[in-house]
Amino acid sequence: MRVESFSAGTVIALLRQKTVATLSEIMLAFGTASRRTVCRKLVVAGCRSSYSHCGQYYTLDELASYDEHGLWSHGEIRFSTAGTLLATAESLVKRSSAGLFARELGQLVQVDVQNALRKLVRSGRLEREKVQRRYLYCSPSQQRHRQQLRARRVLLAGDAPGPPVPASGGEQIQLATATLVSLLDERQRRLYAGLESLRHGHGGDLRVAAQLGMSPATVARGRKQLLSGDFETDRVRKPGGGRKPLERKACSDRSPRGTAPTRHGGRPMLRSALGPAHHPQPCGPAGG
Repeated sequence: MRVESFSAGTVIALLRQKTVATLSEIMLAFGTASRRTVCRKLVVAGCRSSYSHCGQYYTLDELASYDEHGLWSHGEIRFSTAGTLLATAESLVKRSSAGLFARELGQLVQVDVQNALRKLVRSGRLEREKVQRRYLYCSPSQQRHRQQLRARRVLLAGDAPGPPVPASGGEQIQLATATLVSLLDERQRRLYAGLESLRHGHGGDLRVAAQLGMSPATVARGRKQLLSGDFETDRVRKPGGGRKPLERKACSDRSPRGTAPTRHGGRPMLRSALGPAHHPQPCGPAGG
């Protein structure tokens, strides 16, 4: 029977004593110079590597106190439930209700994220869109991307519409409103904007339009529809609304520019315009 030379309990005991340890310290505790053996034991023990310091540090999840973003730090050493920096950045951006700018993501993870974001965009794991001269990083899912972009535009437009709230809860209300607006369809956004305009009173159309990134005419239309009850309940637009379908013309109806159709309805003959040099010549035996 083969006796196990190195036990995963060794690294667990070391980490419980030190909280975090480098790979060199763990190898020293095992008394081996084989990185492959140590790395295999780290997996068995359920260790997690840091996303900072090039993943040189290890810890146990049972020792970490992760925050609502799944992040935890031990001094200057950063850990994440997502694992690597690439996976952490991807997870945070996708879970964000309004996408994230590089600066915002960097403030969350407390490390430089520019290279990680470039790799994620190039690989298609994230998408980016320019908003006010900065790149906003969003989910690659089209529906989620649109929701995040709408919510971000609401946040950038100013304070969320509605009655005043204490400063401590203002940011939460603003973010919640941005998330709600991003989930509404065209009709629902118009009616919601009309409701907020009514709550604001005089000048509400212009103020809400600026806050939600909408046209004042659209806000006014939503307000009038709420007051009159004149809106569709089972569809977004009235019948006939929206962009008209394009109709392709038949090839026989197309004529060269600058020419008028003939009396037979076809294309005009171009012989007179081209001149005699371009007329087809009759074929016959060569003259002698």
